[in-house]
Amino acid sequence: MSDAAPDQAPGEPIDRTGAPTHAPDDRTLADWIAHQRWYTAKGTNPRLRTLAETDGTRLVLDDAPTGPVLYQAPVTHDGTGTLRDATTDPDWIRDLAARIDADDESLRPIGTVTASRVLSGEQSNTSVICDTEDGEQVIVKVFRVLHHGDNPDVTTQLALSAAGSSRVPRVYGALRSTWPDTGRPEGIARGHLAFAQEFLPGLEDAWRVALRDARQGTSFATEADRLGAALAEVHRTLATALPTEPADEERRTTAIAAMHRRLAAAAREAPAVAAHVDAVRAVYARAEQAVWPDLQRIHGDLHLGQVLAAPEPRGWVFLDFEGEPLRPLAERSLPDVTLRDVAGMLRSFDYVAGALAQDADPVDAGEWAHAARSAFLDGYQRGTSADLRAHRELLDAFELDKAVYEVVYETRNRPGWVGIPLAAVTRLVARSAA
Repeated sequence: MSDAAPDQAPGEPIDRTGAPTHAPDDRTLADWIAHQRWYTAKGTNPRLRTLAETDGTRLVLDDAPTGPVLYQAPVTHDGTGTLRDATTDPDWIRDLAARIDADDESLRPIGTVTASRVLSGEQSNTSVICDTEDGEQVIVKVFRVLHHGDNPDVTTQLALSAAGSSRVPRVYGALRSTWPDTGRPEGIARGHLAFAQEFLPGLEDAWRVALRDARQGTSFATEADRLGAALAEVHRTLATALPTEPADEERRTTAIAAMHRRLAAAAREAPAVAAHVDAVRAVYARAEQAVWPDLQRIHGDLHLGQVLAAPEPRGWVFLDFEGEPLRPLAERSLPDVTLRDVAGMLRSFDYVAGALAQDADPVDAGEWAHAARSAFLDGYQRGTSADLRAHRELLDAFELDKAVYEVVYETRNRPGWVGIPLAAVTRLVARSAA
């Protein structure tokens, strides 16, 4: 990061020319951050400390009751002095895009940005669509919550793109930075601030496609089969592009222990789970003793909403490889079991049927979901050397782990939907006991 100019007032940021800018104090910024969608400690008053400032970006640490969180908060003022998110400022975005490094010869640098617009609806990051002078469209993702270490959304997609995969948008590059961190031996943390890749306009995600087909009673089997084969292709590519490792006893024990912890927490919060705890633990115990495939980089938070339906021959395109947002960044970058991704997609098909059952004009899509799940597994097995039948106990454990998490989520947010994941818990423990 840039060093402060000799005549700079303490705590006053500098711009690219070294001239002081007029940034809000931490209290004013705290009032603004508290109302942003990406602020994680909802319902609390942010307690901010500015750790670093550079090129129009402030990195602020919130000493929240739920634990400290580091935010990237680029802001400007409008004509009235009101704070404005800098991602809505075309000049700031143009400068950001120019600083994103294409540090691999296979990557193409971003052309000069001529126009930009922020995508609405995102919770944890901010994505900006940029038009460039060479006629291309680029999506720049500004990471709001920062962590020390490489962001797997960047490194995983870089690996796939560098390997020539068409299953992810083409990557342009990323922006890294450093900031003070007294908790680290060297006193400095390093991580990604932003990431740029190809924008694919006008494409529906697989969730919308599946929901429409299920509502109309149109079979999704062919598309699900292709989706399974596409995921297998992504896993094959990642296994060659990034390190793999055996699932030794320590890694198996650690993974299953995490499942048990989540189950215990769920039983305390969601009474609907409590009646199934012993049966679920039995599934986890069998999974720990089962044969595990080698561990490798995976998507980590896969569902139908993370896949775009592109025209053939490209087909399904996968997005957002950050992994589960609630898991520590270091864990999300570790090699994992590919069956975690498979289980996530199986749960997503169940949710299509569950969502339609909640409509004002309910639709029974149970058979539709069963056929889609079966076709997806067929496509995945055809595209990989893994024998899913040999890993059935392990796959059931991962799907149960996801369903238990969903029960807690629905208990907190949509109590009327608890029956969707609870039905999966009941089904999976019954099948494992048979």
